[in-house]
Amino acid sequence: MSRSQSPTEISIASARRIALAAQGFATPRPTGRVDRRHLRRVIDSVGLIQIDSVNVLVRSQEMPLFSRLGNHPRTLIPDATADGELFEYWCHEASHLPVDMHPLVRWRMEEARNGSMWPGLRRVAKENPALLQEIRDRVYNEGGLVAGDVRTRKGPKGSWWDWDSGKAILEYLFWTGEITAQRRPNDFARVYHAPHDVIPNEILNLPTPTQQEARRELVLRATRSVGVGTLADISDYHRQKPANIKGIVTDLVSEGALEVVRVEGWRDAAYTVPEVTRPRSVHVRALVSPFDSLVWNRPRIERLFNFHYRIEIYVPAPKRIYGYYVLPFVLGDRIVARVDLKADRQNGELLVPGAFSEPDVDIKYVAAELMLELREMATWLGLENIRVGTNGDLAKPLAVQNRQK
Repeated sequence: MSRSQSPTEISIASARRIALAAQGFATPRPTGRVDRRHLRRVIDSVGLIQIDSVNVLVRSQEMPLFSRLGNHPRTLIPDATADGELFEYWCHEASHLPVDMHPLVRWRMEEARNGSMWPGLRRVAKENPALLQEIRDRVYNEGGLVAGDVRTRKGPKGSWWDWDSGKAILEYLFWTGEITAQRRPNDFARVYHAPHDVIPNEILNLPTPTQQEARRELVLRATRSVGVGTLADISDYHRQKPANIKGIVTDLVSEGALEVVRVEGWRDAAYTVPEVTRPRSVHVRALVSPFDSLVWNRPRIERLFNFHYRIEIYVPAPKRIYGYYVLPFVLGDRIVARVDLKADRQNGELLVPGAFSEPDVDIKYVAAELMLELREMATWLGLENIRVGTNGDLAKPLAVQNRQK
């Protein structure tokens, strides 16, 4: 863009549609068998899937596939990981990443070795060189180790983050890339392996880009995944800092790889890729996890959807406004409701303690569409019934829909 040109103006409605399309929501859900090809399609759109341990409904990393694909085999991510297509590393928090991103995060592994990331872990490793070598050798020689296999604690465990030296060293080796990990399905524990045991050699042998080259590629990938976003939006996607990528963004704009745009109502300039999909309409019906890449950046979804959203898991029950595990409900190109959900696996029920509409929506229509989504979710989770509670203005019409089977 030359200096004389003004940035393209984009309406907020168009920005929402661009964002939804970039996140894979403009493509209809499959009507037949769902397989690895569909997983790859989702990964191509979102770039990474954040991992979280909360299991009140379902592990959060499973939800992005359901949101975009509907009912599908819940083994897709574990199978792809076992086959060396995905690996876990810290990117937007702990994340499932496509293996072609391995070279792009090696600079973070180097920073972990230098102590600029999680210096406490590096300190434990430096203070215990013999234990470090012993644990590393065990992972390489035995494979499939969990933290309990290298436990050093003699007293009771304290808080969640009260790690003993063995666990801290495992996490240090994981951060530095000397070992990698997969998740054990029954209890979510990390199972640690030597990288060459689970990541294809052709990936491990790829040349390591410079940090600047890696950051540049991450900026391009982030921009494609957000569709349209500010510098802060783009930097947040892979947990970079705006100051570290500001010059890269400027260079990419000068080269024509990024385009500057102005979004209606946004204070800051935004960026997109020239080839971005700009749909005239999108028809989404999806419940999304609190950790879905569409909504994990709370200031961004407030700007995009006028939707103020905070997770209340850590809020004392009497102070919660909406509930313990509340999912946004996307319908059309808007977030029209939020729903408190829980899977009662013992009784085979999908519990809906609360359902709340957003302003200016057709409550009866939203309730009908939400019930369709809840029924598909219950089928996917193997739950036979849906039980609707009484919290929220959508609860009563949703209960009516539930009785109309």
